This record gives sequence, structure tokens and C-alpha cells, in this order.
Amino acid sequence: MASCEPSSQFENQSPQPTCSGYPLEETEEETAPGARDIWVVETLCGLKMKLKRQRVSSVLPEHHEAFTRLLEDPVIKRFLAWDTNLRVSDKYLLSMVIAYFSRAGLFAWQYQRIHFFLALYLALDMEENYHAPKQAIFSFLYGENNCSQRPLFHKLRFQFFCSMGWRARVSPEECEEIQAFDPDLWVWGRDRTLISETTVPKYTSPPPVCGPVCQKERCENCQLPHGFL
Repeated sequence: MASCEPSSQFENQSPQPTCSGYPLEETEEETAPGARDIWVVETLCGLKMKLKRQRVSSVLPEHHEAFTRLLEDPVIKRFLAWDTNLRVSDKYLLSMVIAYFSRAGLFAWQYQRIHFFLALYLALDMEENYHAPKQAIFSFLYGENNCSQRPLFHKLRFQFFCSMGWRARVSPEECEEIQAFDPDLWVWGRDRTLISETTVPKYTSPPPVCGPVCQKERCENCQLPHGFL
């Protein structure tokens, strides 16, 4: 005899009512890495309620403060002034630096010059197809004779990427949200789309910054003991 009990495979297919008695219809939106999700009501029609997942950014005010503090660093200032056509430091790439700060798990006071360039290099790896301009980072960090220091930089880059949980993608929406936190910050005016290729001078060689000083136990230019992150 066939059982009168409902089949178990259908038990969980009917919409579950909320405390208000309305059945729910769930939709999902892709969320950025490191973000928290909350559920918000999207539509309410008759007896059906539709929810959608909304991203809440993991970027905190202290990450913005750390970034703003580093903009006063003399080497970073020279680097940004050198990048006249914004190929390696436009506003979206700089927004990604803040996003990476929020994912790396360090305290705000721990972020130093080296972390700015590690994050920017990762952003360039993610977003740009040309690699020559970003090589200037080594000249600003280590001076003209920087070949011996590049393996160390890439080791630190790998450690930094690992501390982010390998989450390097940053959506355009998250970049715009980061910029909206302090819309008057001067670096958000670095819009590459507003620059004419015919009016921008070609890159000049980066000025030497340190050089032999990086061979010391503690690099005065990078502001980190070698091999430490």
C-alpha cells in the first residue's frame, strides 16, 4: 500500500514563511571578496516578498586614514608626481590599494611605504596588460641598481597577497564606494580618461632614491627589515 505521507523530496521545496507570514524568494548578487552580506527587501508584491543579497564593504575608516597618511610619504609623493599620464597610479588603481589594505589584516599604523607599493603592484598585475611602467616602482624603492632587490620585493608581494587570502579582484563599484568616502581627496582627481595622449609628456627615467642603503639590516627607504612583512 502506498503511504499517505508526503514524499520527503518535496518537503523543502515550498517557500518558507517569514514572521510576517510572507513566503520568500531569494536572489543573489555577486559579492566582492572580503565583503559582508546582508539581506534587504527588494520587492513586496501581494503575498510574495523578494530578497536580495547586498554587499557591505569591509573597508574601514582606518584603512582610508592609513592610505591618506602614506600620501605624505616623500617617495610616494615623487612617484605620483612622476606618473604624469597616470598609467600606474590612476584613481581606480589607488582605490584598489585601500581595498587591499582592508584585506591584508594589518593594523592601520603598520602600513608603510613598502605596503603601498606592494598593493599597487598587485593592482597593476590585476588590471593592466603592460608591465614596463610598473618597473619604475623598483627605481623609486631601491634606486637605479635595483636588480638584487627585486627577488625580495616579489617575496614580500607573495606574502602580502597570501595575507589577503588571495583575494585580488576589486569591482568598479567598490572602487567608487571607496572614493566616495572622501570625495575631496586630491588623488581621486587622477582620472586617466581625461588625459589626452598627445599632450602628456613621455615617461622620464625615475630619479634615484636610495640604492646601497637597502643593503643595511633595516632598509631606511623601505622602512622594513629585509624579509619581514
